[in-house]
Amino acid sequence: MAYVVGENCIKCKFMDCTEVCPVDCFYEGENMLVIHPDECIDCGVCEPECPAEAIVPDSDESAGEWAPINAEYANKWPNITAKGEPPADAEEWKGKPNKKQLLSSNPGSNA
Repeated sequence: MAYVVGENCIKCKFMDCTEVCPVDCFYEGENMLVIHPDECIDCGVCEPECPAEAIVPDSDESAGEWAPINAEYANKWPNITAKGEPPADAEEWKGKPNKKQLLSSNPGSNA
């Protein structure tokens, strides 16, 4: 099992989760983070740290479509091990639905 970052992270990308992950399994895209499923040890410490409530266990119903997205981009984006600066408008995007079409495939720059 592993944890999965979902749609709520898009355009929020607060990065609080990166500071607590004991195995550094987060990878950074331009406007979202993902978790590498083969590196996550299912400890769950990241889930309560996410202000956008974007992290769920892969067994959660909402993780279904996001698990393969996490796996794909974890192999393309750079690893991030420390909290960077979230987007200036992150709070405005927090909790907004239907952001999937805004997901950028570009790598992040805080890593």
